[in-house]
Amino acid sequence: MRESPFPFIEHLRKQGARETSINNILSVLTERFPLSDVQPVEQALESISDLERLTELHRTAVRTSSVETFLQGLDTSE
Repeated sequence: MRESPFPFIEHLRKQGARETSINNILSVLTERFPLSDVQPVEQALESISDLERLTELHRTAVRTSSVETFLQGLDTSE
């Protein structure tokens, strides 16, 4: 008997949502601070799997005063 593919599909959906959230955060930061390096932020975000946390960070990215400030807040909240 074959196992249902639904758990795998749910995993793929969550993975896609996570990647989209990370891309949205990086997009906001790149748009707001075009001369800043977002690579350290990308590396830090890759370690976060909680979608609610990523949604919160997206809102933070919209309000932050700089990429450095965002990254410092990210480091202290983990």
